[in-house]
Amino acid sequence: MSDVPRERYDVVVIGGGPAGATAGALLAEHGHSVAVFERSEFPRFHVGESLIPDTYWTLRRLGLIETLRRSAFPKKYSVQFVSESGRESRPFYFDEYRPHESAQTWQVWRDQFDTMLLNRARRLGAEVFQPAHVVDVLQDGERVCGVRVRFPRSEGNSRDVLASVVVDASGLAAFWASRRRLKVGDPRLHKAAVWTYFRGAHRDTGRDEGATIILQTPQKRSWFWYIPLPDDITSVGCTGDLRYLFHSGESTPEAIFQRELQRCPALQRRLQSAVRVRDYFTTRDFSYRSSQVAGEGWVLCGDAAGFIDPVYSSGVFLALKSGEMVADAIHEGLRRDDLSPQQLRTWYPTYRTGVENFRRLVYAFYTPGFSFGSFLREYPHCHNHIADILMGDVFKPELAELFEYMGEVLPPSDATVGESTR
Repeated sequence: MSDVPRERYDVVVIGGGPAGATAGALLAEHGHSVAVFERSEFPRFHVGESLIPDTYWTLRRLGLIETLRRSAFPKKYSVQFVSESGRESRPFYFDEYRPHESAQTWQVWRDQFDTMLLNRARRLGAEVFQPAHVVDVLQDGERVCGVRVRFPRSEGNSRDVLASVVVDASGLAAFWASRRRLKVGDPRLHKAAVWTYFRGAHRDTGRDEGATIILQTPQKRSWFWYIPLPDDITSVGCTGDLRYLFHSGESTPEAIFQRELQRCPALQRRLQSAVRVRDYFTTRDFSYRSSQVAGEGWVLCGDAAGFIDPVYSSGVFLALKSGEMVADAIHEGLRRDDLSPQQLRTWYPTYRTGVENFRRLVYAFYTPGFSFGSFLREYPHCHNHIADILMGDVFKPELAELFEYMGEVLPPSDATVGESTR
């Protein structure tokens, strides 16, 4: 394959992360000409290491399940919760709700996992260019018709590349959505996170060894994720309200992490013999949605269309699923010669329903005084609904029943705030 892109493709994808790689792979598999422009050289570091079960279906369609089975990624059979009082729940085993091989998933190094996805896009026929920095979107009137790409290895030379459709899968950078000022913050989720990595942290035995653990601190001021990774490394991160975590302008990420660690005895025990092996990382105010997901010649995908919160590990799942759904909408549009905004967003109403189901469960997690344990003791038949969401089966209409029962303690969703049906 040439290091120089052609003048024109059916589809140009901005970003080679899980959403962009999936969209590019499936469109190329359909026989369409696809260029994926990724700003970074892979492998590259990325947080978000825990997969949920329903990633299985897109990964199977991509032909990657056997590759994952042969990998060294820890197998994830469950998630466990530690309440603000320190009470540890019984592990939530996915196969108790779904007796299928998809109930087991993986904890992944994102540099390796994302490279696996992008390489699959290449093998299926997408032309992948990296490092390739999209610096502008080309327009013919109101219609997007391509991108301008700068190639750092070519002394900064840029090239205009035309396309019938441009997919913005640029992640949290949200290249096109940011330029069009489509990003709308979530007023209930002004959160921040501080995280790092440890070697030698405690792991449970047997099939609990690879479990994700979610640990809350008193008064729900913050919570920690605990994700076992290969080579005895564990990803540990603290999330909380932005103003609370960073209430002192002089606080360093390490000071914030250690302050919250002292409020979480269950995590202290797990880290007692551990040694930190990487620096501290931070991210802030990451929850948002886009007021428009498609227009003349363009469509958003993955985190570029919105991000909720890390608590239920929905990010990679939604990236993969939106990449798949966007690819199918574009393929159908190319087949029928209909690339109208209406066609390019046919996937979105279904997808949005699933996103809002995740979002409402996130709201419940953060609601003061709300306890999932107490709720399920009162409404035991809702176990299956919560299981569906934790596993990623979020598109079924039956889930509306769950939030009807939660209505007395859970505020209504802000799904319509700042968001059109476009």
